[in-house]
Amino acid sequence: MSSSDTVTSFVQLDLPATLQKALVDVGYETPSPIQARIIPHMLEGVDVLGQAQTGTGKTAAFALPILARLDLKQKLPQVLVLAPTRELAIQVAEAFQKYARHLPGFHVLPIYGGSDYRGQFRQLQRGVQVVVGTPGRVMDHMRRGSLDLSGLQTLVLDEADEMLRMGFIDDVQWILEQTPEQRQIALFSATMPEAIRRIAKRHLTDPQEVSIEIKTVTNENIRQRVWMMAGVHKLDALTRILEVEDFDGMIIFVRTRILTGELADKLAARGYSTAALNGDIPQKQREQTVEKLKNGKLDILVATDVAARGLDVQRISHVINYDIPSDVEAYVHRIGRTGRAGREGDAILFAANRERRLLRAIEKATGNAIEKMELPTAEQVTDKRVGKFKQRITETLDTADLDIFRKLVNEYQHEYGVPVVEIAAALGVLAQGKKPLLAKTASPSRDRSNEDTGKRGKPEHKPKRKPRAEPRAADGKPRAEREGRAERKPSPPQAKPDVGMERFRIEVGHDHDVKPGNIVGAIANEAEIESEYIGRIEIMDDHSIIDLPEGMPKEIFKHLKTVWVSGQRLQISRLKQADQASSKKQRSRKRQPETQRPPAKSAVRRRPAK
Repeated sequence: MSSSDTVTSFVQLDLPATLQKALVDVGYETPSPIQARIIPHMLEGVDVLGQAQTGTGKTAAFALPILARLDLKQKLPQVLVLAPTRELAIQVAEAFQKYARHLPGFHVLPIYGGSDYRGQFRQLQRGVQVVVGTPGRVMDHMRRGSLDLSGLQTLVLDEADEMLRMGFIDDVQWILEQTPEQRQIALFSATMPEAIRRIAKRHLTDPQEVSIEIKTVTNENIRQRVWMMAGVHKLDALTRILEVEDFDGMIIFVRTRILTGELADKLAARGYSTAALNGDIPQKQREQTVEKLKNGKLDILVATDVAARGLDVQRISHVINYDIPSDVEAYVHRIGRTGRAGREGDAILFAANRERRLLRAIEKATGNAIEKMELPTAEQVTDKRVGKFKQRITETLDTADLDIFRKLVNEYQHEYGVPVVEIAAALGVLAQGKKPLLAKTASPSRDRSNEDTGKRGKPEHKPKRKPRAEPRAADGKPRAEREGRAERKPSPPQAKPDVGMERFRIEVGHDHDVKPGNIVGAIANEAEIESEYIGRIEIMDDHSIIDLPEGMPKEIFKHLKTVWVSGQRLQISRLKQADQASSKKQRSRKRQPETQRPPAKSAVRRRPAK
């Protein structure tokens, strides 16, 4: 295709049905400019030289055509993606996995420094089609003979200028020289310094050059804030924000069409005037919905990018990015729905820790640092509710005809002898209805909105351990089965975790009434690990065993030690280390009687002084 402007759907890009289905699943509707221009070239198998920043959607631009051309029966690596950092390598590998969800037999392996070689060796021996790695670790595997690139078809250099800046360019050169001559190369770089140009000239064959400039003009009237998601469910966080923010009209952007309906229904159940807006809704109905928003009959739209394209409603005071957009241009487009006609607007972004890279790209592209936002506390929500309640009283006193109600209150007071203030309080309860006036305080294990202050929440109440009904034998096991414990006896754990997984111990178990969902929810939220990547869980009496992806960053591991679940700190530890510590303690106990004897030297009698 000659121009990306003519591409309005992924269907036009001749991608296989399996990939089209995956794109629908993840909510992608319209290709970004770089995707529209790069994908056709890569499908043809020609070399590509792309100049594009982070946040333009380039990962999908090379991953989708690569997946379209893979031979899933081949076990030797067909694709090598070089990335400058561990974080980017993981991100790219996850993207491949996401797009390949309907490709049975597909395997991708991220390899980077600081992770265990053994797991990578096993994976490479089993066979992978795509390897994503940092230059140093890729070189190590090539020299060891564990990474065989004889079947390589495509090589991607992602963020080449960053690899140059970090001093990896010689490593990249060496890797390129070891790869087969007949392979496709896609080189992506935000800038094109001379060193990168030389690599392209030497190793790329008649490359198609594609340059993408991000349109980054943002309205100065828009206040931009970001909430770094942690510990509080997104819906609960959104509800708090809606209660505290003073908004007129609002658009909440989500990634998928399905989620527009689900979220709109949940907000409607909470008393908000809400409707969904997505590409599946007939055009006439969409127009009617927008008209309701304009007329004030509707306050909140939950929409996808395509449905909200070109939407111009001056009443929109707030835009909330419930799901972070896939690229910078989409972000700029979204927040541009507010602050129109010279008015002030507010844009709030929900972002996870793993999305910090895209967040930095948005800040760089827009030239604005996005303000960190603290989640409203329960006290703030309560104050807001009380303020609104008082305002309703004031408005009623100013506008309503109160004569008949004054008469009723006087009659009730004289008839029953109840003070006027008590009658007013009862009427207040009737007016408030079922919705509580006081907001509930979030569970400390879930609410980390104050984590930047360094203050960690502690449980208000730690349940007391029940005394054991029966004494334990010398081996530490109960002499009789405790009541109700037989049906939840855990199955024997697997000898080894699955490939790519590592086994951990956490200090919470049946004694603390923990459920697998409690553990998965806490770790998924706190460690930013999607639940599908959390492996086998074995719940014991006073602890649990869980399989998590290898190579957990130190900072996340350290943080998980402090996370509360069911009134207990996780105190996570690697199972091997925990077993070693336990064995050491047991050996120490066995030696205890000997260590209690006086030291040997104290038994030596001193000679009397002459």
